[in-house]
Amino acid sequence: MGKAGKSLKQVLETYDISQNRLAIAMGIRAANVNRWVNEVRDPGAETLLEIRNGLRKIDRAASDEFIRLYLADSEVADSEDE
Repeated sequence: MGKAGKSLKQVLETYDISQNRLAIAMGIRAANVNRWVNEVRDPGAETLLEIRNGLRKIDRAASDEFIRLYLADSEVADSEDE
């Protein structure tokens, strides 16, 4: 667990975006965002796209950074599996 949550937490902190603000942009409850950020639950593939879209509504650079961090974490995990 956690690649998406860690990436999201870092982006929210770096770009000073509150969990509530992202939740509003996504049209969901802030509790869902909190679960991802605190790594209680991992978002699914469709939700990752919704997170990206929600961030893009707020700050395109934050959206791009989220994807970059998430993919970088995925590459590290893949190389550790080899």
